[in-house]
Amino acid sequence: MSAEVEAALTLVDEALRSGSRRLLGIAGAPGAGKSTLAERLVAELGERAVLVPMDGFHLADAALERLGRLTRKGAPDTFDAGGYVALLQRLRTQRPGDAPVWVPMFERELEQPLAGAIEVRAEVPLVITEGNYLLLEDGPFAQVRAMLDACWFVEVPERLRHERLIARHERFGKSPQAARDWALGPDEDNARLVAGTRDRADVVVGVSSAR
Repeated sequence: MSAEVEAALTLVDEALRSGSRRLLGIAGAPGAGKSTLAERLVAELGERAVLVPMDGFHLADAALERLGRLTRKGAPDTFDAGGYVALLQRLRTQRPGDAPVWVPMFERELEQPLAGAIEVRAEVPLVITEGNYLLLEDGPFAQVRAMLDACWFVEVPERLRHERLIARHERFGKSPQAARDWALGPDEDNARLVAGTRDRADVVVGVSSAR
């Protein structure tokens, strides 16, 4: 059993003993492997955990176009940060016997958020949420850290992270040049912002393989 799974199980045990759900955040730059780690934890924990990705709160392209932010998609102000914060608060206070909470996800095939895609049952003791901006100290995202019982920061060597990002963008429709331009342009701007939040994490972990 990996150290990450053991740490997640500790949070599950705390939740079950106290009767109060635990929230685990996984932060890191684009391409660091956040979703891979989160998905692996949920696979190991089964019905004891559910994944709630921050990316479900991406603004739709139509909204970004109106706001003039489409070319910066992925930056903090291209998310409904207030909605994400409100959801975390709702999940913190959900108790056994309460109705399920339905949360959005981000569909990479469409490059768009999908409302009501993930069911969070009240009986699940651990919610795992992952995203770039869980540790930001400015703006609406600054409220996130206080709602997390623990937050980890995922990092890998920059060259590997860039390779993953470029491959991901190509896999979801960008040309090789466009994929590289986006990974080393807007994605890299966001990565530098995220790197400045590393010291606010409880633990720094590495992930060997990721999408």
